[in-house]
Amino acid sequence: MRDLLEDIFENQPADPMVSARQGAKQALRKRFYTEAQRGEATEEGYPLLLDGKPVKTPARRTLAAPSAALADLIVSEWDAQATEIDPASMPLTRLANVVIDGIAPAPQPVIDEIAKYLGSDLVCYRADEPQGLVARQNELWDPVLDWARDELGARFVLIEGIVFAEQPAESIVAARNAIPSEPWRLGAAASITSITGSALIALALNARAFDAERLWAAAHVDEDWQMTQWGRDEMAIARRAARFAEYEAAASVLRLSP
Repeated sequence: MRDLLEDIFENQPADPMVSARQGAKQALRKRFYTEAQRGEATEEGYPLLLDGKPVKTPARRTLAAPSAALADLIVSEWDAQATEIDPASMPLTRLANVVIDGIAPAPQPVIDEIAKYLGSDLVCYRADEPQGLVARQNELWDPVLDWARDELGARFVLIEGIVFAEQPAESIVAARNAIPSEPWRLGAAASITSITGSALIALALNARAFDAERLWAAAHVDEDWQMTQWGRDEMAIARRAARFAEYEAAASVLRLSP
């Protein structure tokens, strides 16, 4: 069983920022198990069991979640596989592999990567027109910045247009201090940062300052505005659906992790 799982997930990147951007395109394995279930808690967490046997990650660590509720969601991904096992339909399992194999052994590079986004965060860069877009950005982005100011002590500067401008160093330090260090939360925050282009959105979701649906809408203000002006782009909608599955998996980690 271990060799099969290594083969299924062996090409998954250990960097969660890459994992969030990259789909799993490979030959699919046949389903080889009858039952997926959550095992009893161990020092490593709640393990995934296939036909009663614990599952290993590609790096041969135990695939175990930090809470029973999170483990149950991973089990549901494996239960949902029909005749073939499709990693692209298992975003939580893929994120778990990244966390266990890539982040837990070396969290600092992931923290540093998230922190880079704070210098040019999505919610700081505003349109100067049309007024409808400006108003929508203000509606969904200002509360995130207000939260960062009031709760983190990080006051970020608004910038019109796309020309880079430096943010106050003390604000970046204050926001950086809010990046979670626990590997599962860190992995989820990294995934959300990459998907949305905003570390502040990821930090706000980690703090449960806003619900996940509102922050997802905040991350897509510009895209949604363009669709209201030019109509639906079916290819863009399909890509967005794939991103949302990754986002939802990461949001579940933040909601259900201790």
